[in-house]
This record gives sequence, C-alpha cells and structure tokens, in this order.
Amino acid sequence: MKPATRAWCLAGALCLVVVAFDQAAKAAIEDHLVIAQKVEVLGPLRLTLSHNSGVAFGLAGGAGVPLVAITLAALGVVAYLFGRNPTRPGMWIATGLLAGGALGNLTDRIRADAVTDYIELPHWPPFNLADMCITVGVLLLVFIYLRDAEAESGGG
Repeated sequence: MKPATRAWCLAGALCLVVVAFDQAAKAAIEDHLVIAQKVEVLGPLRLTLSHNSGVAFGLAGGAGVPLVAITLAALGVVAYLFGRNPTRPGMWIATGLLAGGALGNLTDRIRADAVTDYIELPHWPPFNLADMCITVGVLLLVFIYLRDAEAESGGG
C-alpha cells in the first residue's frame, strides 16, 4: 500500500472510531441523565446533560443550517490540508481527530438540532468527547505546521 493511501486509511479509521465512541457516550448520557442533573465523577469532574444549539460553548445559539454548512466547509479545509501532504508525520492523527469530532457533533446537529454536551469542569461550559478530539486535533495540526516551519527555516 502506498504511504499516502495508508495515511488516508488510518485517518478514516480514526475518524470512524471517534464518531462511534462519541455517539455511544452521548447515547449513554442521554439514557441515564436528565437535563442539568449533575453526577460527581472524580475531583472537580462532573457529568451533566446539556444541549448546545450554538457554536462552541453555546455561542450564537440556534444557528441550525448555517452551522451545518460551516462544519462541512471546515471538514473540506481539513481534507484539503491533509491531501496536500498526507504522509507528513502526525497528520493522519490530527485529521482523524478533527474529522471525527466534527462529524460526531454534526450528527447531533442533524439529528436533534443541538449538540449533546456532558463533561463539566469548574468555570468551563459543558463539552463532549467530540469537542476534546477537535481541540487536540487543532493543537496537533498547529504543532505539525510549526515544527515543519522551524525545520524548513533551518532551526531544527
């Protein structure tokens, strides 16, 4: 298998795993908690059921169809960046996490017009597994581009 094909397969597989775990976790939370119920887990970590109809952390609530379009456009950008150099070390992980997280939340928006959030930390709005994967994917993508820029400039 060509390295680029392997990278696309790995990114796709990770994406599917993220979507599956994200949707399974959201279904379990929906089945066991009611809105605003709080369950102490460990230290400051709590589980709570909430529905977010906005962008991140409930901002721009009720945007519906435009949010679906924005998500699809973002997925297109991620695919474009990945397609430019899929064999770049770590790119398949960043792409799989970003795409899986975006598709997990997009599934919620299409199904229920809101994203199911359930992880709560003090002084932070509730979030979910998909949000964590998106965040880690973006951070990894930034790291990859900064690392490569430093290497190209002769700093590494």
